[in-house]
Amino acid sequence: MSNVKTDPAALRYGAPVEDSRPAAAPGVDVLSAREVPLGGPRAMLVRRTLPQRARTLIGAWCFADHYGPIDATAVGGMDVAPHPHTGLQTVSWLFDGEIEHEDTLGTRALIRPGEMNLMTGGYGIAHSEISAPGTTVIHGVQLWVALPEEHRNTGRDFQHYVPEAVRVDGAEIRVFLGSLAQSASPVRTFTPLLGAEITLEPHTAVTLSVDPAFEHGLLVDSGDVRLVDTELHPAELGYVPCGADALTVVNTSDGPARTILLGGPPFEEEIVMWWNFIGRSHEDIVRARADWEASSDRFGVVQGYPGRRLPAPALPNAVIMPRGNQPRR
Repeated sequence: MSNVKTDPAALRYGAPVEDSRPAAAPGVDVLSAREVPLGGPRAMLVRRTLPQRARTLIGAWCFADHYGPIDATAVGGMDVAPHPHTGLQTVSWLFDGEIEHEDTLGTRALIRPGEMNLMTGGYGIAHSEISAPGTTVIHGVQLWVALPEEHRNTGRDFQHYVPEAVRVDGAEIRVFLGSLAQSASPVRTFTPLLGAEITLEPHTAVTLSVDPAFEHGLLVDSGDVRLVDTELHPAELGYVPCGADALTVVNTSDGPARTILLGGPPFEEEIVMWWNFIGRSHEDIVRARADWEASSDRFGVVQGYPGRRLPAPALPNAVIMPRGNQPRR
């Protein structure tokens, strides 16, 4: 999914933020979402928890948009015109609806609930996303992963994976990246990662062994849950630093609770993220934008989209400085 804002902020990572609750229990920070419109007059609103000034990354996860359930007929469905990416991988995961993906590799793929699309846009790729005919509800998450310096100019790639559900106590778990609950994903990534959907039955708890070298984030889609004695509500993300070898998640709701668990070792590199590009310097962003506007071979062409591609917004009138996570407060 593209950031289609016409004036994307030059994000300055690591500064204090007012839209996050302080740690409610030792070891857990609660990150609140902000609403961001995607599109034109009937813009689709998404809830963004990463990045924000309180936290840039969780492992290599650098971007988390959570959207829906949205009445597709009211907003005209999802229609994101061809747009570029550099220096990252995109991870698409749906709860409801169907979305058609097409990219400059020639990939044409449907994504359905419980399936994952992972697209690698290292040196450059472009793609479009359109809700499939008959889709009445759009509901899911769009996640980005920063590529490390060694691999950030890697070639284009696309992977589709359908994880099997595993049952642990009162939880159903689908692991789309990494490993959890004796379930492992075969999908290739460039840093160790964890990505899983965890759905809990009402008033049940699950304790999961995790890698203590990872930091973790639990994003709540529906229901109210407790993570390490910290209450989390829909659209909030609970952050747990490295050191935990197990996480306990409790559904305190009368109905099912659905969450997304993200994790990875701390990403030590500083990054510049602007629009749909990730680089290491202002010059990286300037070059990527110029290449997209010039229709360079760097990004290729999405052949099947029946319309124009997205133009790049104007650059900010300032040098975009690289930033990483500052130490926790």
